[in-house]
Amino acid sequence: MSDFSSSTITIDAPIAAVTDALFALDKYPEWSTSIKAAEALAHDDQGRITKVKMTIDAGMMKDRVILDYDWSQAPGRLSFSLDDADLLTGMDGAYIIAGIDDDSTQITYELAVSISMPIPAMMRQKAEKATIDMALAQLKANLEA
Repeated sequence: MSDFSSSTITIDAPIAAVTDALFALDKYPEWSTSIKAAEALAHDDQGRITKVKMTIDAGMMKDRVILDYDWSQAPGRLSFSLDDADLLTGMDGAYIIAGIDDDSTQITYELAVSISMPIPAMMRQKAEKATIDMALAQLKANLEA
């Protein structure tokens, strides 16, 4: 997979509220306008979603994807990778979560996407960055409301 694009944001919310929102993968359409639908397909023995089907419409990136989630480093890091998609050939990412103090949390979102048709790296990275920045801004707005 190619280099990751990433952004970091500080949210004025306790880490528990942030992880509650980020870890409820099937609830993403409630706060993210890019995710039109999300359906849990598999859970681990702790009830956490390990596979989710999402319908994504993030401007240039529109697809139906199935993502596998890796909880091995949670709650500080939640990683995902592409299992299947209609158009994308790769999609890896992670949320890195750190409490700053009792009432604020820092989140870094990393994302790398690959598609079957050739697209210049600069355009791909610009689309990834726009997707990341929108997701973090919408998460922040949802949690600070």
